[in-house]
Amino acid sequence: MSGSRLFTSANALIKNSSQRNFGVLYPALQKATDPIQQLFIEKLREYKKKSGGGQLVDPSPEIQRELKQEHTKLLRMYGGAEGVDMTKFPDIKFTDIKLDPINMEAA
Repeated sequence: MSGSRLFTSANALIKNSSQRNFGVLYPALQKATDPIQQLFIEKLREYKKKSGGGQLVDPSPEIQRELKQEHTKLLRMYGGAEGVDMTKFPDIKFTDIKLDPINMEAA
């Protein structure tokens, strides 16, 4: 395929994709006139406020207990402990092996 045909095909694909995506998002960008849409938008905004900080939204004590158990299980599996930063890349040290000089001369 020549360069100009490839460019034309890519340009058409991008144009169609952007039009399709804008068409899908257009209703969300407008003010909701339907009461159900308005309720949905309000719930999304409420959820956004509650979910700040990456925490679970309205977790039950059972869910919190299960989350803590899974967290402890992962720490045990991957060598973590209390106070260990698991997001830090591990320090890997490579040491050179010591070669016997006598065997090196024989080779």
